[in-house]
Amino acid sequence: MPKTTTGKSDTLWFRCSGCNEIIYRKTLESNFFVCHRCGYHFRISPDDYILIILDENTYEELDRNLITGDPLCFPQYPEKVKEAQIKTGRADAFSYSRGTIARIPVVFGIMDFNFIGGSMGSVVGEKVARAIRLARNERRPLVIVATSGGARMQEGIISLMQMAKTSAELGLLRQARIPFISIPVDPCTAGVMASFASLGDVIISEPNALLGFAGQRVIEDTIGEKLPPGFQRAEFMLKHGMVDVVVPRRALKDTIVRVLSVLWHK
Repeated sequence: MPKTTTGKSDTLWFRCSGCNEIIYRKTLESNFFVCHRCGYHFRISPDDYILIILDENTYEELDRNLITGDPLCFPQYPEKVKEAQIKTGRADAFSYSRGTIARIPVVFGIMDFNFIGGSMGSVVGEKVARAIRLARNERRPLVIVATSGGARMQEGIISLMQMAKTSAELGLLRQARIPFISIPVDPCTAGVMASFASLGDVIISEPNALLGFAGQRVIEDTIGEKLPPGFQRAEFMLKHGMVDVVVPRRALKDTIVRVLSVLWHK
């Protein structure tokens, strides 16, 4: 079982947002940062998902030095990007690599919500597109774990263009009959959920993950109605056909392997 890395190294106790249980860090780590009492899934880092999903030592990031500019001269945007780079140790909110899952060669992508809310700007869109092209050119299944607050407002229409760009690349991947497994996790919203994250051949999520486009309050204010309980949670999305399966984190890798055993025969 992989050792997860979420949280500060000196944080020994965590309070569960689901049941308020106080949980010792090592207990939480041994259970994939899932509450043993109520099943609440804590948010975890990209490095954690790499440890959980990919075979050991098969992740080697590509295009690591691709860094965004400031196309709109948005006030304090370069400073915000630099702050996020220092905070996360990443060049931007998306990274990708070749790798293997149970010895099956794949292209694996992962988003970091701690990098400006996992927002998709020009660099995120370009790297997602490159990951898709790599999967198509090398005939490897594509797996992306997506978590995001949506398009990056500091890049305006350029960020919105990435929705069409990534969707078009996935259309070519589908024509090549190469599977794409999308794994939107809590939270995955707005432009990312409305583009590549919702276009998987199979869409897998974790229990109670928030998935959707506009926020609940915005929708209620717009339509003048109260939304149903559990709206935009993974289980609600499963019931209404937007997600194919909801699995606990410890079953994530096995589920991906089972899907690939059906979809992929190179």
